[in-house]
Amino acid sequence: MKTLSRRDFLAASAAAFSAAAVPSLLLPARPARADGQKVITAGRRVIEVKGRAATVFGLTQADGSHGLVMSAGENFRVRLENRIGEPTVIHWHGLTPPWQQDGVAGISQELVPDGGSHDYDFPVERPGTFWMHSHMGLQEQRMLAAPLIVREPAEASADIQEIVVLFHDFTFRNPAEILAELMGGGHDMQAMEMSASGHAGHDMSGMSMGGMAHLQDVQYDALLANDRTLDDPEVFAVEPGGRVRLRLINGAASTNMWIDLGELSGKLIAVDGMPVEPVRSSRFEFGVAQRLDILLELPKDASAWPIFAVQERGRMRTGIVLAPKGAVVGKIAEMAEEDFPAVGVGLEEKLLAAKPLAERPATRRHTMMLGEAAGYVWTLDGAVHGADKPLAVKRGDRFELTFMNHTTMSHPMHLHGHHFQVVAINGRRIAGAMRDTVLVPASMSMVTIAFDADNFGKWPLHCHHLYHMVGGMMTSMAYEA
Repeated sequence: MKTLSRRDFLAASAAAFSAAAVPSLLLPARPARADGQKVITAGRRVIEVKGRAATVFGLTQADGSHGLVMSAGENFRVRLENRIGEPTVIHWHGLTPPWQQDGVAGISQELVPDGGSHDYDFPVERPGTFWMHSHMGLQEQRMLAAPLIVREPAEASADIQEIVVLFHDFTFRNPAEILAELMGGGHDMQAMEMSASGHAGHDMSGMSMGGMAHLQDVQYDALLANDRTLDDPEVFAVEPGGRVRLRLINGAASTNMWIDLGELSGKLIAVDGMPVEPVRSSRFEFGVAQRLDILLELPKDASAWPIFAVQERGRMRTGIVLAPKGAVVGKIAEMAEEDFPAVGVGLEEKLLAAKPLAERPATRRHTMMLGEAAGYVWTLDGAVHGADKPLAVKRGDRFELTFMNHTTMSHPMHLHGHHFQVVAINGRRIAGAMRDTVLVPASMSMVTIAFDADNFGKWPLHCHHLYHMVGGMMTSMAYEA
């Protein structure tokens, strides 16, 4: 019997899918226009996970490249074409556009209908590792996401190889069924089962008002690195003794991870696209929606070097391989040899912003309570999105916002349209990293961020754990007129 190659497998699966696709999915992507506008198509595609075909979403250019690469100082001149078979909207995570172009349904723009398009045009000043993803329903779980890399033109001549990796947590299940199960009590039942068994994925370290803290309420079939598992990892050709810049994006719907460099040691030089004073290690905490830029100086021998992303309090992992010419890439185990700990604030407490906020006192402060209730309800200041009151801010404010977590799970909190500095953890002041997403651990943990109100508009503020956000943990920040 003939064995299908990966390419043959995907081609056959894609053909079978296309035959049953709705007509709008077959519309061709428009090429980039003569005036420089780029076209990103939200469409469906077929990938292979553990020997099975899976239809997922994606964001591609006309040449098939996934995502977008540009230079700081350019305008973000992009047309979004929707071909997924349902309405969508895409958020440019980490960029700071005018608020009407931020890509959030119900706040900054209308949904883009299937077969429709929407144009964006705004300046991009900061370089960094960013990403783009759906801000509609549960589409992000179906992998409607892609890298968005803004390079520094002055670094173009640097002798550094750039490698971009987008990580996902993958399930063959319908995300709507997962949410319904969680709302029906699956969240609480799993927490009790984990507590009784000490199963990996359960944080046994603390209690909260809601009971024992736990880490993961969705069970996944695999973790993916650039759409692939360790059964067939992507192998990047590198030079022995060369320098590599890893641009790593945690695009998971709900899984915090650890980056494990194995026998290598790397320097963390940026988080969420913002430079930090270098931190050297072989392992780095990696919250949902965060990005890590890690600089590697490879050994001069011809060994292959795997780079892993491992789920917190578990062993499931994915990764890529760096391999010089002639290196042997052997079979790689899909499970780590030991459980990795919970992702917390250990790394956060070490980070120092390379370009911190200017020293000035806060003109406005607020403590936001992160809460939960029965029925998989997640709240900010006691309210779910739709019943919430926007957080008021005035142009020119130095705002200090403290997140206090009263829940049994950690929350990666993301503020749109601004970069903030982490200035306190559990009440202890630090001169921490500039970010756009910060993880607030469970069980009464507190994280304080500071930002300058310098981008007028109405901006979402939410937990980036997808099921928590859909369960209500979202509000907005509105500038006073």
